[in-house]
Amino acid sequence: MRPGPDEVQRERTFSPTDIEVDLEGWQGSCLCHPQALLHRVIALILMCLLGFGNYFCFDNPGALQSELKDAMNITTAQFANLYAWYSWPNVVLPIIGGFLMDRVFGIRLGTMLFAFIIIFGQIIFSMGGFLDRLWVMEVGRFVFGIGGESLSVAQNTYAVSWFKGKELNMVFGFQLSIARVGSTVNFLLMGPLFQYIKNQTLERDAAMNHSMNLFWEENLFEESYLNGSQELDLIAERDSYGPTVIGWTLLTAGGFCVASFFCSVILAWMDKRRNEILNIVEPGDSGEVVKITDVKDFPLSFWFLCLACLSYYGVIFPFVSLAKDFFKVEFDMDGNSANFITGLIYLVSAPASPLLGLLMDKTGRNISWVVLAIISSIGCICLLAFTSVNPFISISCLGVAYSLLASALWPIAALIIPEYQLGTAYGLMQAIQNLGCALIVMAAGLIADEYGYTWLMLFFLGWLFLSLTSTVCIWFCDCSTTGYLNMSISERQIFDDARQAALDAERARQIDGHRLLSRPRTDANIRNRYLSKIGAHLPAHLGQGRLIVPAHQR
Repeated sequence: MRPGPDEVQRERTFSPTDIEVDLEGWQGSCLCHPQALLHRVIALILMCLLGFGNYFCFDNPGALQSELKDAMNITTAQFANLYAWYSWPNVVLPIIGGFLMDRVFGIRLGTMLFAFIIIFGQIIFSMGGFLDRLWVMEVGRFVFGIGGESLSVAQNTYAVSWFKGKELNMVFGFQLSIARVGSTVNFLLMGPLFQYIKNQTLERDAAMNHSMNLFWEENLFEESYLNGSQELDLIAERDSYGPTVIGWTLLTAGGFCVASFFCSVILAWMDKRRNEILNIVEPGDSGEVVKITDVKDFPLSFWFLCLACLSYYGVIFPFVSLAKDFFKVEFDMDGNSANFITGLIYLVSAPASPLLGLLMDKTGRNISWVVLAIISSIGCICLLAFTSVNPFISISCLGVAYSLLASALWPIAALIIPEYQLGTAYGLMQAIQNLGCALIVMAAGLIADEYGYTWLMLFFLGWLFLSLTSTVCIWFCDCSTTGYLNMSISERQIFDDARQAALDAERARQIDGHRLLSRPRTDANIRNRYLSKIGAHLPAHLGQGRLIVPAHQR
């Protein structure tokens, strides 16, 4: 099948490292050679760990939902705004962040910059706890969001740069897996960490109060007065411990963001060394200049992809952020059990994502898998909303469906958009997703406060059906052109080979034409070319003997 005009403009990018390079000494070892499998695995590990701190701290509020609401004395809607404030800057910034990585900073400097910003945001977020000020925490989440989603764009861009073709789906799966391990560890760790810091604070202050009371008892006051005063002081101090303990808990969690920053530094060095050794042209030096106005030329299928992404993640992320109280109310769970089952979505996703990514690499047909994932997610939400089936079953299936969708959906952008525009494309997807998440999570908090969780689940189901409709529209757009997005891997290989052969033939034809134009000309050639320009011509049967000039030039 021949590519349509849209496909000719958006050719897939083939790997620049297909030609093997021989290196001598330590640079040619399996650990140091940029084309060696082990070296690329190390790069993949760093790419995955790059997002670990981001995802760990992103869901800090969800793991501390009850503790935050009690300590800060806030409603569910106010709590949900902590997630909305994360999303608001990312309605615009991922587009700008992707554009800056493509055109200004480059991927390496941009990644380090965004990794530093999430550290700064987490520090401000924790300061809001120390100061017992919700607005400071919202500012912290806003700053954290400035770097968070742009860092995810950097992850995707790194992945496409190092791993292309049939490896890409599995790599996206591994990235998602490690990121979701970060979210799972957050839900398992933050509750006990909060309780540990609270107990240590109480024990320390109780010991200090005991020492001070002994001193005053021996020197100034009677014991009866001191016992009553001590009891009142401890009650007052216990009430004020909550925000302080929240602050220390969040500040401790920020250590994972620092680790992600160091990963970005090491990965930048590895990427620079790889490009120098393999003579890979930087995207900014390739001659294909990305412009922010390029987005208007993106195909229709890309915009349906953005809508499908918005409506699906606009269900998963708000559900996870509010799930702790949902399970406590609807299934009568305690706090630790509710945290565990909430994190189970990500716990299941961690091992499932790379396996499902490998499945994508072997089978292709991304659109079909996305449809299956959305339908499965609809079934899981229905089980949670309308039945008393053990929620562990529904959440486990939802984790698998979520992993399947992520492994199949995100690589579709790389099949539609050329590599030099991928930073901008992924940034645009993240921006639209965050716009949806910000609005949906605010609405979800209000619905939970005013109408209860049954209506909240119906609200989520409506968005899942919109995601399913958008995916079907992508399939229609694909079928109207080449059908490339839903081809199997073998069919894509045949298609790519044919297209590459056509490009090579066209390039050879252009070279031949250039040679003809650059061939030396005789005096007769030059004279005849001049006479043709002024309108004169020589009849062939007269040879060079007679010049015929048009009547109007005589």
